[in-house]
Amino acid sequence: MIARLFIFLILFSMGCEKPVVKKEVPVDVTVYVVELQTVPLDFRFVSVVESSHPVEIRSRVEGYLQNIAYKEGSFVKKGDLLFEIDPREFEDAVKEAEANLQKEQAILWQAKQAADRLKPLFEQRAASRKDLDDATAQLLAEEAAVNMFQARLDKAKLNLSYASVRSPIDGVTSSALSREGTLISPNANGLLTTVSVIDPVWVVLNVSESYFSTSLEEEKKGTLTLPENNNFDVSIILTDGSEYPHQGKVSFVSPLFDQKTGTLSARAVFPNPDKALKPGQFVNTRVTGAKRLNAVAIPQECVMQGMSGHYVNIVNGHNKIESRPVEVGDWHNDSWVIKSGLSKNDRVVVLGNNKVRDGTLVKVVKSQ
Repeated sequence: MIARLFIFLILFSMGCEKPVVKKEVPVDVTVYVVELQTVPLDFRFVSVVESSHPVEIRSRVEGYLQNIAYKEGSFVKKGDLLFEIDPREFEDAVKEAEANLQKEQAILWQAKQAADRLKPLFEQRAASRKDLDDATAQLLAEEAAVNMFQARLDKAKLNLSYASVRSPIDGVTSSALSREGTLISPNANGLLTTVSVIDPVWVVLNVSESYFSTSLEEEKKGTLTLPENNNFDVSIILTDGSEYPHQGKVSFVSPLFDQKTGTLSARAVFPNPDKALKPGQFVNTRVTGAKRLNAVAIPQECVMQGMSGHYVNIVNGHNKIESRPVEVGDWHNDSWVIKSGLSKNDRVVVLGNNKVRDGTLVKVVKSQ
């Protein structure tokens, strides 16, 4: 009985003791204080290289392809011989035209002599007005005939010149589309090859409709400014991550969207002295010149990815953590541009995110 009473007294005394409250220890963190700033904005696109002056080399006369006079894929200069079409038919046409012209010139000479003889006879009233008029009309007709046959000769010589197909520009050739012995017809297989200027080159960028609309809306709100007259600078990022040594300029922006692709086409001009860029090549481009006004940009270490998207940890006025969702935008150097979710003077945790969660008491040891 006494033992039971002793145990009861011990338990009663223990129940009367006050519970010990454990004091929360704040976690040390480093924060970034948000400021509004003007941030350069880069647009990035996958683009394609094109010749700045591609020329289709076509035959203008029909005939058998006799010779391919250039090395396919080589660089040619203006006036260099590319193809030879069998010229014999055209040479015969020139000779025939020359003979016909000479014949008409002889007839013209005869008509002129007749008119010259009649003029003094008419003045002496030894010939009638009709005889003189007939002689004059014959002279004019023969002069016209000579002009006509001269034109035929010129055309025959022109066709003969077309039998030798020459490059109209300096550029790089593609492969020949027909081989020797092929009957070439301007209307059927007249395309023989292509010569392309590759210094400078064009780099074509296709801007999506949504991308364009978003930028236009931001410009109207005053949060985005674009350079005047689309005076953007364009850089090329090569496949190894290095930057192409020459910078380009936007030279053309289409006023219309392509209905098939839903994109707006823009074109930049790049010098290509070393022929490093090839038509048809895909490249990554960075377009600079735009600026975001009153933008929020925070270090990338501040932004985390959760189940519901991106979020940051904010230190509130009670020095406790608030997890806040944010909408991220573009990159600027090593920072994220935050489109929504943060305001000026917000304190965002940079270092210590792995030690805190929503509601954690913290101590700011450093501000950036």
